[in-house]
Amino acid sequence: MKIIKSLEESNAYSLFVYAIRSQVTRDYYLRRLKIFFNYIDLQSDKTMDERCNYFADKGTKNPNWTFNCIVRFLQFQKERVEKEEITGATLRNFIKAIKLFCEMDDIPIAWKKITRGLPRIRRHADDRAPTIEEIQQLCEYPDRRIKGIVYTMASPGIRLGAWDYLRWKDIQPIEREGKTVAAKIDVYAMDDEEYFSFITPEAYYEIEKWMNYRQESVEQVNENSWVMRQLWDTKKGYYHHGTIKNPVKLKSSGIKRFMEDALWTQGIRKKLNLKRNRYEFQTDHRLRKWFKTRCEISGMKSINIEILMGHSIGISDSYYKITGGE
Repeated sequence: MKIIKSLEESNAYSLFVYAIRSQVTRDYYLRRLKIFFNYIDLQSDKTMDERCNYFADKGTKNPNWTFNCIVRFLQFQKERVEKEEITGATLRNFIKAIKLFCEMDDIPIAWKKITRGLPRIRRHADDRAPTIEEIQQLCEYPDRRIKGIVYTMASPGIRLGAWDYLRWKDIQPIEREGKTVAAKIDVYAMDDEEYFSFITPEAYYEIEKWMNYRQESVEQVNENSWVMRQLWDTKKGYYHHGTIKNPVKLKSSGIKRFMEDALWTQGIRKKLNLKRNRYEFQTDHRLRKWFKTRCEISGMKSINIEILMGHSIGISDSYYKITGGE
């Protein structure tokens, strides 16, 4: 009875949120959906929950109205692409959010007609991976967490969303003759997308140093402790994001803002195009590109690089298996 009741009470907003597993993706999709609602002037004085319900109700009763709203919005975005204010990829990201919303609320839309008029997008981005010097400059940012974050993202090329899952037990040192030579990291542990990769000994030492600092500050660090947490006031023992003994996880969205602040503060971030928010390398993806580039330069097998980055390798997913010791 409880399950039936919860399904009956599900509204358009909750169904949309339910369909998105990643918190980072959820934030992006909600922001894009809000931009769409604002453009069509949909109850701007209401909450997002109420606006979603209204759009779903009206869209279900009148699919033609919904179709025309979407086409009108996308035509406006197409003009922005032509003016180089946004990219074609950004335009398609708007569609992903709107399409998912319509699918979850059973709003019938002829998506083939809509996508037919969209501009083509580039197969690759015009950003780049950072240089060694830029990584070193980034690591000089005055926050004791910076090296642990940068090294951990650069050595296995993990995605930003992986931080939402990463606990201390998910990083295990690998020793040879009493010396730590690397560490195995379980990415997206306990999730359907779980895979393992490796970090350098330098990355492990920085994370270990950060965890030891927290332990010395009387936080009860254990294997289930989040690897990254919000800071606290070392003099008073508390901060607006929690206390020493009651840590608050630093989510992937917080790490993204943290890295953006570091890039601007260190004078590394510069715009590629004054007409739109494009930069030489992305906040969260540049270190992933750096990892892939370094692996390719070293001569590593492409299939192993893809596996260590958590990419699907097609039918080989079922047959090509490697273990942490290989």
